[in-house]
Amino acid sequence: MSRLTNDMENISNVLAESVTQLFSSLLGIGGVATVMLLLNLRLALVSLITIPLMLMLSEWIARHTRRGFREQQQVLGELNGLIEETITGERVVKAYVREQAVIEQFDVVNARLRRSSTYAQSFAGVIGPLTNLVNNVGFAVVAGAGGWMAVKGLATVGTIAAFINYARQFARPLNQIASLYNSIQSAIAGAERVFEIIDEVPELRDAPDAQPLTQIQGDVVFEDVCFSYEEGVPVLKHINLHARPGQTIALVGPTGAGKTTIVNLLTRFYDIDGGSIRIDGVDIRKVRIGDLRRQLGIVLQDTFLFSDTVMENIRYGRLDATDEEVIAAARLANADQFIQRLPEGYHTQLSERASNISQGQRQLLAIARAILASPSILILDEATSSVDTRTEKYIQEAMLRLMKGRTSFVIAHRLSTIRQADEILVINDGEIIERGTHQELLAQKGFYYRMYMSQFRRQSQVQWAVPSDSTTILHPQQYSSAAVQR
Repeated sequence: MSRLTNDMENISNVLAESVTQLFSSLLGIGGVATVMLLLNLRLALVSLITIPLMLMLSEWIARHTRRGFREQQQVLGELNGLIEETITGERVVKAYVREQAVIEQFDVVNARLRRSSTYAQSFAGVIGPLTNLVNNVGFAVVAGAGGWMAVKGLATVGTIAAFINYARQFARPLNQIASLYNSIQSAIAGAERVFEIIDEVPELRDAPDAQPLTQIQGDVVFEDVCFSYEEGVPVLKHINLHARPGQTIALVGPTGAGKTTIVNLLTRFYDIDGGSIRIDGVDIRKVRIGDLRRQLGIVLQDTFLFSDTVMENIRYGRLDATDEEVIAAARLANADQFIQRLPEGYHTQLSERASNISQGQRQLLAIARAILASPSILILDEATSSVDTRTEKYIQEAMLRLMKGRTSFVIAHRLSTIRQADEILVINDGEIIERGTHQELLAQKGFYYRMYMSQFRRQSQVQWAVPSDSTTILHPQQYSSAAVQR
């Protein structure tokens, strides 16, 4: 952001102000030099001798100012980043009483900015007095050479007086160019940082022969897929799965096992190292990325909503949707009820990061947005992990409506939410170690069974449970065995 504001502003100022001034100064130098050469060649050559000296001084100063301005822009970016991050994380800063530490961190970075700016501006301020000194030396040389030529009869006193006047006119645009040189150096330092972004090659691009992807059925195949974020550190190892149209595939496993990586590869946020991923028999690397992602609906654990109205945040799923379609999607997502209670209903303005509504409400809006997009393939990544049980019920009902008739990939840590999945894939250390339905995996009494029972015991320790097929209240110690039998 600093590059797009501060650095671009430097470049803009130079282009808007300095270019015209530089052009007029160069025209002035050219015109005066031409007149001087026509008037007296010898004195003209004597007058122009100061130019190489001035260029040498400017180049010496520029080496220092360029380094100073480059560091100044870099540290200014760091300072802006620190300010933005601190303001965004204001609650965390206050919760851990880190205000003073943040101020001290700001002072350290600000001191670096002051040092680099002082260094650059100190050298930049020297160029004006130095050019004046060189010009005065040039006047003295012209006057001395003109006096000697007048004594020898090589020039008249009037010619010498005219030359001294022209020498002053010649020096004025040179001084202007020297002062512009510092602005140009600052702009060059900013331009280097801007062009680093412009020249950055995207990690993923459409293949030259990429084909359009029209409406799909949702048949997804991972065949011998391998992937690593860092070379030599595999994250996924020979993953094979087949999701048929309309099926729900649940991905479970410990943190860091590779569950989210699988859906990141399906959405082509990254490209695989080996194997293939096919949708309806077509390798996703052979289709346009935009077409692929338009077929996908994603509901993440950390929902992002824009600082806009509730209506426009839902409409983000399909920008050409009517208000009636947006409201219908919200009703399907169980969001209409709480939206109606907001101060201005669907036209309520959300604050930054939607901090004026709850986490569960943000999730319902995200589901409504996905419903409106009407994707063929649905990805739910921990969509209910950070909400209470009651809100989870509303979200699950909305998710079931959203998943109906769609190929769905569900990542969940709460195993109770994926018991009805058509297939559950247990992932550990980048490999699928178990697969099957909920009942099949429990019967195996393997990794999934241990995960499920550990969660079940934790829940049963804090609540009494009533089985749906009995009126008998079970003690928590009896509940786990009864549930396994059912």
